[in-house]
Amino acid sequence: MEIFNMILMGFLVVCAISVSFSKNLLNSILIFMSYSLIMSIIWILLESPDLAITEAAVGAGVTSVLFFVTLKKIHAMQQETEEEDGNEPYQKTK
Repeated sequence: MEIFNMILMGFLVVCAISVSFSKNLLNSILIFMSYSLIMSIIWILLESPDLAITEAAVGAGVTSVLFFVTLKKIHAMQQETEEEDGNEPYQKTK
């Protein structure tokens, strides 16, 4: 069981570091969701189910949905896909 705890802590550190170095906003949100889910598993292992449920609901659920809605409202998701295709966002054509 101790090895499983160390693996989870390793994933937690990797998620925390990779979310700060990620250039893509959508990937950052997905990494943040995985961080919250790993944290809720750790709370369960620490025998604190109330914190685990709260972390899963608020951290991975509500916050991530709010991030997705915000990206959609500011059209950031469309801009990133256009940049990956080689087109500049809002580029005027003649």
